[in-house]
Amino acid sequence: MSTQHTGLVGDRVTVTYGRNIAVNEVSVEVSRGQIVGLIGPNGAGKTSFIDAVTGFTPMTNGRVSLDDRDITALSAHRRAARGLRRTFQQLRLFDDLTVRENLVVAAENDTKFGLLRDLIRPRQTEIATDRSLELTGLLDVADELPRDLSSGTRRLVGVARAIVADPTTLLLDEPAAGLDTQETAELGAMLERVAESGVGLLLIEHDTDLVFRICHHVVALDFGRVIASGPADAVRQSEALISAYLGVADEAETDEAETAGPETQGPEAVGS
Repeated sequence: MSTQHTGLVGDRVTVTYGRNIAVNEVSVEVSRGQIVGLIGPNGAGKTSFIDAVTGFTPMTNGRVSLDDRDITALSAHRRAARGLRRTFQQLRLFDDLTVRENLVVAAENDTKFGLLRDLIRPRQTEIATDRSLELTGLLDVADELPRDLSSGTRRLVGVARAIVADPTTLLLDEPAAGLDTQETAELGAMLERVAESGVGLLLIEHDTDLVFRICHHVVALDFGRVIASGPADAVRQSEALISAYLGVADEAETDEAETAGPETQGPEAVGS
């Protein structure tokens, strides 16, 4: 790991649930302005890693730092106050409030001193809300209710709520889930704008086309371990990734076995 790092560093993060090792010495770095993808099959440990880094789940071992400050011992709330934010797979929106009001609530709840902050620096909440709406492309629907929006736009509102708190690093857990091709493209463009504004993004996503299109660096997990890490193009060609996550190698072996027929298959093929 580098000694100086402007952004998030999760160093050899380990998470265990009883005897089960969910995350096994996983290291990930996210610089400001960079999009890092965290991919892997279901159960690979991706969400457990985010839960640990953000303080929602205790770490068995490892270290977390933000802008070269050790935050390992801090609570989830205090990590968030330092600029480490996340989204969740399940959207948490107020459907009886407008999109703008959803963001205002998030901005004012960012700190117990929110009202005092606005007295000292008037219009800070309004400025933060407008900036978040602009970055996410939601200005046109700012006065609409989330329940009246498409699932894709609702996802953008969820991201906007996280951005309004002015994070230095934002961790996104499957933001493209349930989106169609056009909505996913809009999400990708929005995440690139957010990164260009100076925010570091860690993206958990099953849509590998999106990941490899917008991410600068990709880390692949399987059974809680890192099986590939590096520039997106290099990781995409990793045999370990293809086998464990994309399943291309396994599909080829299955096709050969089916063509040969059960008579010519060995005991491993029949029992697999």
